[in-house]
Amino acid sequence: MTTFNHSEAFAAANAHDMASVDCSKASCNGAGWSSILAAGIGCAGFGLFVILAESSKRIAEAFKFSQRVGPLSGKSTVGVVAWLLAWGVLHLFWRKRDINSGKILALTLILVLLGLLGTFPPFYKLFVPH
Repeated sequence: MTTFNHSEAFAAANAHDMASVDCSKASCNGAGWSSILAAGIGCAGFGLFVILAESSKRIAEAFKFSQRVGPLSGKSTVGVVAWLLAWGVLHLFWRKRDINSGKILALTLILVLLGLLGTFPPFYKLFVPH
């Protein structure tokens, strides 16, 4: 009779950066954490797109998806696309996994703060050519 060794399973999982293990459908949290981390990625992406648009007139013009709205239309649209892509990819990899929520929460908070920093005028104006 074969027995499941929990310590071996978790030792193998800790070898991975995000410490995940296969789980039964009842205890999987990967799908939820994929959406949370993807939100952080989308926020950081939006902050980056703001900095890029402010630092280059060419990029700002490329982000003008709507002339009435200006570059904000492109920055927000591309930010949402980054969020959706990140969510889809992470969901595919994590949907049947039990994820270490502490690491993901910390990474998400860092990404959200970076995104917020990127939209803060005194910060993004540091990248505006003089």
